[in-house]
Order: sequence, then structure tokens, then C-alpha cells
Amino acid sequence: MITRKYKIADKVVEVNSIYDEVHEYCSDYQTDEPADYSVTTTQADIDFERQKSAREDEIEGIPTRHFSDSYLEELAVYRKIAEKMLDYDTVLFHGSVVAVDGVGYLFTAKSGTGKSTHTRFWREYFGERAVMVNDDKPLLHIADTVTAYGTPYNGKHRLGTNTSVPLKAICIFTRSAENHIEPITREQAYTMLLQQVYRPADMLKMAKTLELVDRLAESVKLYRLGCNMDISAAQVAYEGMQ
Repeated sequence: MITRKYKIADKVVEVNSIYDEVHEYCSDYQTDEPADYSVTTTQADIDFERQKSAREDEIEGIPTRHFSDSYLEELAVYRKIAEKMLDYDTVLFHGSVVAVDGVGYLFTAKSGTGKSTHTRFWREYFGERAVMVNDDKPLLHIADTVTAYGTPYNGKHRLGTNTSVPLKAICIFTRSAENHIEPITREQAYTMLLQQVYRPADMLKMAKTLELVDRLAESVKLYRLGCNMDISAAQVAYEGMQ
């Protein structure tokens, strides 16, 4: 086994892996601090990720993709981290977090809708005021306030930073001919929040996840954005969430 430690979402995880690739992937987060917890992967974990991927491809109606064991181990490690982070009131959320002047905004939508393009508009529009926190799978710590953390798992373009910001709002992203944004209720947002949070198979962990999603919905402002994929949408979205 290959063992190294990483500080992710203010917790130190000791990762014990079969392959070295996961450690290369997480290298920006490496630390020598004492571990809060550890995760260990096995070939069975890798096989599970391969079977899960094949099932998802079948559901999507696309040819089965073939991934290396080392890549699948990266997924297995983050799954184990996500499940352990529930003990620290922290959830894995599928979305793109951009910060302006040190305040975070999370955009979420079904894959392929264009949320990453939209957050790129924010970086172009706001320049040095904007920082990409995580473009794919940030961790959200939910207490009296919500903190969004960058993680090594930041999407295919590797857009993210090893940083944390207070999360002000979650915005459900949709395509529209004209840019417009509106506040929505917890009830209107809840289905999407539940779809986009990591949902563990273990019933007790899932119960904790539901509790944290409830708290998340009460702790940040919620919006729906219709976006025409023009840079002007960044201004509309930002001003609408102030």
C-alpha cells in the first residue's frame, strides 16, 4: 500500500492506496499534520466503481466506457472521503463554486447544462476579484453558516483552488433565451439539492445526509437562474443575489 496524508475541508485524511495516481491527483493538498481519519482502498472497491460506471452508461444509453484501475481507485478514495466527512457535518455536492471578493456562490444543474461555462463568465467579468473554488465536486461544511471548500476533485479541466469561502447562495442553473434570476423557496429547490448531493447507500449515513441537506437549504439563499450563455449573465446573476 502507498500511504500519504492530505488536508481536505479542514480535516486530515490518511489515504492508503494500491496505486500512486491518487496521490499525484491530490498532491496540492498533502500535509504532515496528524490524521483525523484514514481510508483504505481494495480491489473490491475498484471493481465496485467499474460496475457502477457500467450501470450508469447503460442507463444513459451510451457504450460502456473502460477505465484503468488507477483512475477508478481515485473515485473510490473520494467516495470513502465523502462518506467519512458526514461525521463532520460536511457533504459532497455536485456543482461549480466561484467566489467574488471572498464570498462563494454555487451553481448547480444537470450535467451538460453549462454551469462551468457560466462560472467562466464570472471569472472573465470580475477579473481578479473572482476565484474558482471548485468546478465539480466541492465539499460543503454545514454549521451556523456554510463553508465551501476546494478539493482535488475539481472536474476534467482541474479548475479549483485549495481554499475555503463562506457560501452565500446556491443557484439552480437553467438555459433561457433571456437572462433572469429569481429567489426560490426551500421546497422549490429541494429536489435538485437532493439530486446533486452525494447519497450514500448506507441507511444511517443517508439519514445524516438528509439532515444536512435540510440544514443547507435553511442556511443559504436559494435562486433559479435562466441564462443565455452570454457574459452579461454573470452580472445579472451576481446583482440578483446581492
